[in-house]
Amino acid sequence: MTHTTPPHRLYLDNAGRAPWHPLAREAFLQALDDGWADPRRLHAEGRRARALLDGAREALAASLGCRTEEIVLTGSHTASLHTAVLALAGGRRRAGHRVVVGSVERAAVLAAAEHDGLERVVVPVDRLGRVAPEQVIGAAAGPDVALAALQLANGEVGTRQPVEAVHAGLRRTGAPLLVDAGAGIGHVVVPPAWDALAADPGDWGAAPGVGVLAIRSRVRRRSPWPEDPDPLAPGGVSVPAAFAAAVGLQAVLGDLVEQDVRRRALVDRIRERVATIPGVEVVGDPTDRLPHVVTFSFLYVDGEALLTELDREGIAVGSGSACTSSTLEPSHVLAAMGVLTHGNVRVALDRSTTGDDVDRLLAALPGAVGRVRAMLGVHDL
Repeated sequence: MTHTTPPHRLYLDNAGRAPWHPLAREAFLQALDDGWADPRRLHAEGRRARALLDGAREALAASLGCRTEEIVLTGSHTASLHTAVLALAGGRRRAGHRVVVGSVERAAVLAAAEHDGLERVVVPVDRLGRVAPEQVIGAAAGPDVALAALQLANGEVGTRQPVEAVHAGLRRTGAPLLVDAGAGIGHVVVPPAWDALAADPGDWGAAPGVGVLAIRSRVRRRSPWPEDPDPLAPGGVSVPAAFAAAVGLQAVLGDLVEQDVRRRALVDRIRERVATIPGVEVVGDPTDRLPHVVTFSFLYVDGEALLTELDREGIAVGSGSACTSSTLEPSHVLAAMGVLTHGNVRVALDRSTTGDDVDRLLAALPGAVGRVRAMLGVHDL
């Protein structure tokens, strides 16, 4: 009897939580030994931890193009976004209580923009998932606006947003711009067109449990939290996670261009081949996008069933669909774009993803789609 070795697991859901970068892992382990103590303490162990934390802030500031004192370390990317919206709105209470957002912003931003007396002003997007700069600027020029929030790029469909044009226009209104760069930093060059910026170390292969928030010194802010030595991040953060985030970001920025070219070519291959499957819609901007993300939706396909079929074949992918068994609500991003919301698959390539990995996905996908459609009684589409 012959035995065949099952194929290795193929992980293609590297958006928001990527595998550890080797240098980030090494930094984390080092900091576990050297930075375990409370950095607020004055003894030698506390001072070593403080030195690691200060070094992490300095390195992150250099990577993001800002001052060290402008870096705030929080407990997560969601915490960074919540803090940024509430702190910037609190700093401009006299200006108003409205927060201008794009309709495809992350749920954390949308929720914060209507929290604690704030009013959300939503700007629509086109079918590619992009806002029109003049609409954001026009909304921010209205009465009672405290700030505007805009993604660097959408992590669900990859489309980049016109942050530079929006930031330039907002200068005339006085409203600061919060840029959610959680899906983009580590993958694309970040322009300096922001007043506050949130980054997610988990997305570039560093430790979870820490978020990076940068707020320009010129921007007024008011902590929404009770008094604490760290007013915008009460209680502080994990020193090892912060140190790993800084080292990991430096590492991925070192070969950013090379990785962009390599992964963009793989995504182009996926987009071209997937488009030949009947009843599919490939969404997001085909060129002005993140280099590693591609999303497509299938007509007459249940998204959860499709992900399960691929998982049985050892292939893990994500989905833009926010469907759950209790709500059955489609992704707000896809719905805002006016594209097909069901049967959605999101592929996010890691630095280690190869051409053979992509070919394996492309070979498995048509059969998986066909089997799911057959379960629903759909044939010969």
